[in-house]
Amino acid sequence: MNKTAVIIGSGVGGLATACRLASRGFRVTVVEANTYPGGKLTEISSSGFRFDAGPSLFTMPQFLDQVFEAAGKNPRDYYRYHRLEKSCHYFFEDGTYLEAWADVQKFSLEVETKLGLRGQEILDYLQQSKEIYESAGHIFLENSLHRWDTWLRADVLKALPKIPSLGLFSSMHQRNQSSFRDPRLVQLFDRYATYNGSNPYRAPGILTSIPHLEFNVGTFLPEGGMHTITQALYQLATDLGVKFHFNLPADKIETSDGRAAGVRAGGKYLEADIVVSNLDVYPTYRKLLPHLAAPEKILAQERSSSALIFYWGVSGSFPQLDVHNILFSADYPREFKHLFDDHTLTDDPTVYINITSKKEPTDAPPGAENWFVMINAPANQGQDWDNLIPAARQHIVRKINRLLHTNVESRIRCEQVLDPRSIEQKTGSFRGSLYGTSSNNRMAAFLRHPNFTRKIPNLFFCGGSVHPGGGIPLCLMSAKITSALIAKQFAA
Repeated sequence: MNKTAVIIGSGVGGLATACRLASRGFRVTVVEANTYPGGKLTEISSSGFRFDAGPSLFTMPQFLDQVFEAAGKNPRDYYRYHRLEKSCHYFFEDGTYLEAWADVQKFSLEVETKLGLRGQEILDYLQQSKEIYESAGHIFLENSLHRWDTWLRADVLKALPKIPSLGLFSSMHQRNQSSFRDPRLVQLFDRYATYNGSNPYRAPGILTSIPHLEFNVGTFLPEGGMHTITQALYQLATDLGVKFHFNLPADKIETSDGRAAGVRAGGKYLEADIVVSNLDVYPTYRKLLPHLAAPEKILAQERSSSALIFYWGVSGSFPQLDVHNILFSADYPREFKHLFDDHTLTDDPTVYINITSKKEPTDAPPGAENWFVMINAPANQGQDWDNLIPAARQHIVRKINRLLHTNVESRIRCEQVLDPRSIEQKTGSFRGSLYGTSSNNRMAAFLRHPNFTRKIPNLFFCGGSVHPGGGIPLCLMSAKITSALIAKQFAA
C-alpha cells in the first residue's frame, strides 16, 4: 500500500493500532514522549521487587491474540498466559470473607456456604450478565457508534429493541439490588462500575454486563506479569517494521487543505497520509490542535476516577490473599459521594491489593510479596494531595490491619507512590483520569469521542479516552475499530 501513518503515543491502543496498520501495509512511525512504550501499562522495580505499574487485570485475551493473528503471527510466540483459579478474594467489614472462584458453580457454592443464600442467585445473575453482553456488548464495544453503517447492520437492528430492557434506564446499583437480597453481594457486583472509572449509583445498569467477562470468560495473568503485554506488542510492532521515536513529544498536528498531513515533534516534521492520536483526546485538542474549534461538549464530560497507588515490598507471606483482593468500605455510597460529588478521598476507602508474586515468584525476593495497593481517587482538580495522600495511607494501613489481623506497616521494605498528578504527568491523561470520561449517565457511550473526526479528514483517535473506553480490552477494541476505519477509507 505504501501509505504512511504517524501515531502519537505508544499506549496499548497506540501499539495495537501500529501493528494493525503495519499488517495492512502502512509504513508506520510512532512518536512517544516517554523513554519507553506502554503508557499506563509499564513496570517498576525496587529493592528486588517488580511491580506492574498500571493495569493489573487481564480479561478477554482473545482481543490481544487478534492483533497478532491479523499480522499472521502466532500469539504464543510473543506471550503466554494462564487462567486464574480465582478471580478475587473479598473482605467485608463484618468479617465476611469470600473467594470468587472462576468456576461459577464453585462460586455459587461459596455464596451458599458463607452467606446462607441460594447459589442459584449467582448463576442466574451471571447468565443475565452474559445475555446483556451478547445482546449489546458487541454493539457498544466492537463497532463505531458514530457511523450510520453500524446501525444499519442486520445484527444491530435485531438487537436494538432489546437495549432498553437491558438496564439503560436504571442504575447499575438498582439492577444489582433487584438481583440480590444480601447487601454484600450488591456491593460486590456494584464494584464493577470502577472497571471504567464510574459510580455504580449513577452508571447505567447495562454495565452489569461487565461481570460476565470476569466470571464466564475468565480472569488471566500473562507469564511475566502484565507488562509482558506491552513487551509483546512492542516486539510485534518492531518485527513488522514500525519505527519508534522515544523521548519525542508531539507539538502539533499539521494540516494541509483541511486534512491531517503530519506531526511536528521536537523540531522534526513527520509527514503522513494518516495521523492517529493515542494521546488523551483533551490534550490532543488543546495542545496539538489549538487552531481547531474543539468539540467542547465532549471535552466537558465528567472525567472518570483516577487512582492512588502504593507499591509496597512486603516481608512475609499472606496465605489469605490471592492475586486479586478487595477490602470493602463499610459505606459504599459515601465513598462514591466523596469521589464524584466532593472530589476528595473518603476516610474508609475500598482497598484493592494485587500480588503477582503469588503466581510469579521472581516478582519478589524469597519470603516476601509485591503489593500493588490501590484506592479509587477523584480526577485531579488541584486538591491538596500533599495532605490527602499521607492521610489516605493511614486509612489504608488501618483497614488492612483490621481485616487481615496484621501489622502491615512493620513489614513494608520499600515503597513508591503514584497519584493522580503523576498519572497525568507520566501518561498525558487529562486530570489523571484512568478511563477518559466516566460512564455516569446512560448516554455516556455516545458522548465519548469517536475514533475519527469529520472536521479533519485523515485524523483518527484510539485509546482509553475515546470510543469504546479505557482498560486493556477496550483499548484493543479501539485499535481494531480505528484501523478498520482507516483501511475502509483507503480501500474506497
